[in-house]
Amino acid sequence: MVVGIGIITFRLHECHSLKEKRKVIKAIIARLRNNFNASIAETGLNDVHQRAEIGFSIVGNDRKVVNAKIDKIFNMTEKLGLADIINTEMEIFNI
Repeated sequence: MVVGIGIITFRLHECHSLKEKRKVIKAIIARLRNNFNASIAETGLNDVHQRAEIGFSIVGNDRKVVNAKIDKIFNMTEKLGLADIINTEMEIFNI
């Protein structure tokens, strides 16, 4: 079994309240969940207005397929244009 995890850190320029931030993050998470079979959640920076962090995981049986899906998630997140991506991290491991 191959497990891939990823973390994306965002900068949200137009958000001046946590309510505005949650609206943007929920939109990003909903779009990613609809397009990929991945577990996605807001994982950090919960009380900061202008920054956000989401984490996701993918499980499969082929390392190349898992790597390709993670790359597609990163690319789609950037194409959405709802927030600026500051940093991305990923790790793939076999169990």
